[in-house]
Amino acid sequence: MSDQKHDPSRRDIAGMALAGAAALAVAPAASAKPMIPIPPGLKIGVSANRPSPEYMTYLKQLGVQWLSVAPIQAEATAEGFIKQKAAWEDGGFKVYNIGSGVGPSGSLHNMSEVTLNLPGRDQKIEEYLNYIRYLGKAQVPYSTYAHMGNGIWSSGRVVSARGYSARDGNANSPDWKGTWAGKTFTGPLSHGRVYTEQEIWDNYTYFIKKVKPVAEEAGVRIGIHPDDPPMRMLAGVPRCIFSNFEGYKKAIEIADSPNIGVCFCIGSWLEGGEKVTGADPVDVIKYFAAKKKLFKVHFRNVTAPLPHFVEALIDDGYYDMSKAMQALVDVKFDGIVIPDHIPAVGTDPSQPDTSRGATTGEYRPHPGLAYLLGSMNALHKSALRTSKA
Repeated sequence: MSDQKHDPSRRDIAGMALAGAAALAVAPAASAKPMIPIPPGLKIGVSANRPSPEYMTYLKQLGVQWLSVAPIQAEATAEGFIKQKAAWEDGGFKVYNIGSGVGPSGSLHNMSEVTLNLPGRDQKIEEYLNYIRYLGKAQVPYSTYAHMGNGIWSSGRVVSARGYSARDGNANSPDWKGTWAGKTFTGPLSHGRVYTEQEIWDNYTYFIKKVKPVAEEAGVRIGIHPDDPPMRMLAGVPRCIFSNFEGYKKAIEIADSPNIGVCFCIGSWLEGGEKVTGADPVDVIKYFAAKKKLFKVHFRNVTAPLPHFVEALIDDGYYDMSKAMQALVDVKFDGIVIPDHIPAVGTDPSQPDTSRGATTGEYRPHPGLAYLLGSMNALHKSALRTSKA
């Protein structure tokens, strides 16, 4: 999930406009507005951090125009988003979204408080609603949201057969654990008890019914990301909604809004495999695109389904990613498609990956990103030719 490049674990950010945020939170939603427009056509883009002349030059060299921008917590206001968007657009780029949510309390993405109805739930929801309002004021058309209650689970990093370092997902490893926003979650029970599926559904419904009118009033699309990894139960927390096709369909029906749809991470879906998720990625693309509910795609491959996957370059995993690209072209997808969780290419696999400047946000050329963009653009051109034949 590349939308997590900000550092939401830094809670003590001074100078946040809490009074203004509270006023926005209680403002009544008006009738639905038209969604903020986006031009037609599939957009191959990237996740981006802070702009700089060197960074912009590199992205232009790679043929990038559309961006998924990471939010800056201290500037997560309407005015901050307007400035952040303008800085990129002045350099010739287009901003499709500004990350997953972040507010005064930290991350507004994978919020345990919301998914599990823990103390602080309503405060988190109000901050999230303000985040969507701020995006609307900045005319940012989209944002990603994920509903995992105990983080993204991994077992560390390994060196692939081709020699690059990548995320390892071994459910049988003693290092198997979840992380998000500076928190770590472990088994057997990450939150001290087993939750029921009905609790998870009730908590999702409570949240999404509050989000719906605000998203519609702001004109912002919200794409919900699959669980990573998709497992029916993980450390006492059911992943019964966004880990499988039927749950996804029901969740989007409950939302019942043109503004609430899907951020389809193909890699997360492949981690579960069709036996868990109940659908091939092509089926998911076609279903939600037909309902105009497919807003964003993370183009990622893995070596195998659970119990043990390793993230892989597009041509180095078990799934034929050309099928997914062909489906996106065939359904005339208008959203953004980005490479995600990029393996460390061109670096010493025994050392930490510092190629992206992930902790500081500074520009560093990333060979893995260049490799994936080249692959994606080639697949896109091939799919276009096939579609026209």
